[in-house]
Amino acid sequence: MSTKNPRLNVVLEPPIYSSIRRLAEKDGVSLSLKARDLIKEALETYEDRYWLQKLEKREKTFERRSAQTHKQVWK
Repeated sequence: MSTKNPRLNVVLEPPIYSSIRRLAEKDGVSLSLKARDLIKEALETYEDRYWLQKLEKREKTFERRSAQTHKQVWK
């Protein structure tokens, strides 16, 4: 059976594999679905950290007196 989604083979240390297996069993899902969900969560966390760093950098240079209002930006 072919699939539309790409496949990924990953080699895990035994403790990590066991943890994912236990989580999958607890949630009643397959090992691959649990691994997929954990990877998605990790990517979301990574993206959040990236944007937080960008925000912190911009906050350092932000000056309220020279900022534009919403109306000025979207006219």
